[in-house]
Amino acid sequence: MRLRPLLLILLAFVALLPLNGCQKATTPTEAAALQAAATDTTAYTLPPDKLAKADALAHTRTAVHFTEDIWGILQLWLILQFGLAARMRNLANNLSKNRWAQGFTFLLQFLILTTILNLPLTLYAHHVAVVYGMSVQHLSSFLFDEFKGFLLTYLFGGLGVMLLFYFIRKFPRRWWIPSALAAMALGVLGIFATPYIIDPLFNRFEPLSASNPALVAQLEKVVARGQGINIPPDRMFLMKASDKVTTLNAYVTGFGSSKRVVVWDTSIAKGTPEEISFIFGHEMGHYVLGHIVQGLEFGFAMIAVGFFIAVHLFQFILRHKAKAWRVHSQDNWAALVVLLFVFSILSFIGEPIGNTFSRSEEHAADVYGEEVVHGLIPDPQATAHQSFQLLGENSFTDPNPSALLEFWTYSHPSISHRAAFAERYDPWAPGAQPKYFSK
Repeated sequence: MRLRPLLLILLAFVALLPLNGCQKATTPTEAAALQAAATDTTAYTLPPDKLAKADALAHTRTAVHFTEDIWGILQLWLILQFGLAARMRNLANNLSKNRWAQGFTFLLQFLILTTILNLPLTLYAHHVAVVYGMSVQHLSSFLFDEFKGFLLTYLFGGLGVMLLFYFIRKFPRRWWIPSALAAMALGVLGIFATPYIIDPLFNRFEPLSASNPALVAQLEKVVARGQGINIPPDRMFLMKASDKVTTLNAYVTGFGSSKRVVVWDTSIAKGTPEEISFIFGHEMGHYVLGHIVQGLEFGFAMIAVGFFIAVHLFQFILRHKAKAWRVHSQDNWAALVVLLFVFSILSFIGEPIGNTFSRSEEHAADVYGEEVVHGLIPDPQATAHQSFQLLGENSFTDPNPSALLEFWTYSHPSISHRAAFAERYDPWAPGAQPKYFSK
């Protein structure tokens, strides 16, 4: 098969993937609520003082986001252009003849250099969070978390680099195929292991039933209504987020036997049991609707397409810049920086694709969350609406983001849109029809 038809097939698969799987077609009731919500600018509002903060913070967040993206690409180009990648490779090769020692030495130099280059933006982002009252984490604790992240990246990244260069040497013409397959397998392993290995390194967790037995009993009622999904109390965890932040959140994590729902203690402290039930229903929806598996499938497709495009750009750049950058083959350590340079560009371009897929799943979970608590709380519409108001206020979320910004950077629909939809979506009204449940 020629490469161009293969690329078209892969791109078509990515384009069609969100339409397959467990996604259901939009119902007339849902469509009417979406249409009404599209022009509503009053469902989520902030008082003047918070609105001013939200507006200023939105500009800062946008500037930091795109500065990080562009600087991430530019710094890799500078590392190559000024011969730093070649120097780090030479140092690694001169220190040892052992390839494992060379690979880990090169990666250590590279991570130290990029950490230093990124440190000003990292510290500024933390400073902004502290100034706006969204973070209460002391600088020493923050830096210690960064250090732990550095060590994890070095350890697991080093293993990934060694595997990558093994494939490059073993399959010089088609190394991107086993590399993409390995990335998929490692992604699944990472999702499975994160709740056990990674998360406890950064936050404290305890069974939700230990401190909130009444809430667990309420959430079990939501589970019982959830069409056969099984989330027992030992899969419900409380995260001590208040050690570091004041914002609210809940999320699903893990895969298979490691899957669980995590609720931040800040959410419980500031939200009502009804609001927590809706938020929990939303997170449970990700399980029920198959979003974990769909996310893996989408990720696999993106990895396949990404590696396919990256390898050709990578080889094109090596042919034209090998002499200037002193990177004369794809199997020397400095070529890693070239490959990361290519992937950084593709990641920036592909960001809205991943976010569009994510927003689709988040909206579906919103619908499910509002439907699953029907009959368990007095007013699902008002509760869902108030939940979004609470989430937005505590994070100083911009009520009116631009359409382009939402398309490019938002992994969730805007808070304004979610609140407006929640207010208008009443599938239990006469003539209306729920999407995921029967009347």
